[in-house]
Amino acid sequence: MTDIVITEFMDEAAVASLKARYSVHHDPDLYAKPDELARLLADAPALIVRNQTQVRGPVLEAAKVLKVIGRLGVGLDNLDMEVCAARGIQVFPATGANSLSVVEYVIGTTMTLMRSAYFANAAMLAGEFPKTKLIGREIAGKLMGLVGFGGIARGVADHARALGMEVAAFHPRLPADDPAWKGVRRLGFDELLAEADVISLHVPLTAETRGLIDARAFARMKPDAILINTARGGVMDEAALVEALKAGRLGGAAIDVYEQEPLRKDAAKVFAGTPNLILTPHIAGNTVESNGRVSGLVAERVMAALDGLIQAGSR
Repeated sequence: MTDIVITEFMDEAAVASLKARYSVHHDPDLYAKPDELARLLADAPALIVRNQTQVRGPVLEAAKVLKVIGRLGVGLDNLDMEVCAARGIQVFPATGANSLSVVEYVIGTTMTLMRSAYFANAAMLAGEFPKTKLIGREIAGKLMGLVGFGGIARGVADHARALGMEVAAFHPRLPADDPAWKGVRRLGFDELLAEADVISLHVPLTAETRGLIDARAFARMKPDAILINTARGGVMDEAALVEALKAGRLGGAAIDVYEQEPLRKDAAKVFAGTPNLILTPHIAGNTVESNGRVSGLVAERVMAALDGLIQAGSR
């Protein structure tokens, strides 16, 4: 019998701590082996995943005795939360553990895109010296616009202000008198799109936010604005982004999340030939340091939950 099934990569020190107390099966590629995953889950009370494992449908049907799910990250859109709730399955995301990594990604790509000289490699290697063509912009004094104003966005706000940026945010459900607004302008969605020099997305993927950044939204942005998406791919219309960049109606973009993940060759074709675009493989929250924090936190929570089940006699 396997106590804990881990379907994606996890910090080895955290895996070792789990193995010291429980029977663990760890295969970083298990998410891509549905038959083996179903077999292992038949008698496993705990499952640990990242974002590639779709914990719904056949996976949950196979997991007859599943009681605990650890999520190595914060997004829950790859889990059927309704079924988990109905079956009493406890879900433990690593809330906050990778926030700093995402914050640094947003700030780093902002500076890279504003300072367009960092795209000079091809020209330099070709023997060119395009000094006058690649005069970039400073981020100090620019307006960082945050769509969503949760924990990660507030971290971005703190770092942006420290670098001399002004900050505005759109978050309709956060009361105007909340202390988090101190030092941050509270704007409506259309106002933020029109005024921000950098727009960073920090909202979950829901029916309300799907397609939020569409052709209409891009048309409202400044023609030299920068867009950064570390939220979820479905929040933004990828084809509309490409059209805006190719038409010169957007200054640049950094995209870390996609409508389809992994981004395979056929789906990636839409981005071919697009200028001022940084594409990364959903790694904004993944650093050596954050992987250790995320994995350690999830390991602790999963072990505590299993210990509780043992003490309660329900396992």
